[in-house]
Amino acid sequence: MQSISDRDGWFWLNGEFIPWREARGHLLTHTLHYGMGCFEGVRAYDGPQGTHLFRAEAHTRRLLDSAHSLDMPMEYTADALIEAQREALRRNALGDAYIKPTVFFGAEGMGLRAQGLSVNVMVPAWHLAHYISAEAADEGLRVLTSSWSRHHVNISLCRAKTNGHYVNSMLALNTAVKAGFDETLMLDPEGYVAEGSAENVFLVRDGVLHTPEVTSCLQGITRDTIIVLARERLGLTVHERRITRDELYTADEAFFTGTAAEILPIRELDGRRIGRGERPVTRELQRLYHRLVRAELEDDLKAYREWLLPVA
Repeated sequence: MQSISDRDGWFWLNGEFIPWREARGHLLTHTLHYGMGCFEGVRAYDGPQGTHLFRAEAHTRRLLDSAHSLDMPMEYTADALIEAQREALRRNALGDAYIKPTVFFGAEGMGLRAQGLSVNVMVPAWHLAHYISAEAADEGLRVLTSSWSRHHVNISLCRAKTNGHYVNSMLALNTAVKAGFDETLMLDPEGYVAEGSAENVFLVRDGVLHTPEVTSCLQGITRDTIIVLARERLGLTVHERRITRDELYTADEAFFTGTAAEILPIRELDGRRIGRGERPVTRELQRLYHRLVRAELEDDLKAYREWLLPVA
């Protein structure tokens, strides 16, 4: 497998584009040692009228909010960061792509006080294939509830998308994968359902959509998109509340949402089958979402036009 660092292309770093292979950092980069940093995952899609970013404004606002919460002063505006994402796609001739704007401390010093450090921003972009196999996306995932709890609001910044949080995700996911599962479900410190390793979670019961309230889990942008589509396009009632593990066991349907994952059905949790396998609500939301992000909703697209930012 070719290393992701060994390829042609361009890489945005601190306001300038540099050749992809020259994107290097010092081994004493502070964020590498202490995990203090934040990032976003933004998707670009090819559509009938060309390539566009999906909900770039919301992602970029969350990046700036995360940096502010971490006390990492940013010199770039949202407009400048969005334009960097567009230009990264243009320079690398990308259509369907993943963009990962990231904020990190430099190598001017070490230690927890993090004093006198530069705040750096990079915007890499690369082609993104399927997050998981097309077969799994259709049939649904086998999921294991993790013994690792999600963060608590008095332990870390749960609204911020911070680098260090994903150690927790990787511990949970790798345990599940080694046990033969596709994904993991994480509970909050009080035992209520939080999210997947990098996705929000929903369940359907008696035609009503339920999702955990945003406390210890990330306020997902795909999550918000699905709530809007469910209410406005399908006329569903959506409840944001505390959810117990056994509610997922007995749900009619369940699915994950995320920028990279999009919408992935859950067919089994902890060896228990979810529903009867028909998943009409999940399938319709998948259909609507996939058409929306590719600008294929025709006349109804005008209601969501602000979510689609042309790259050209």
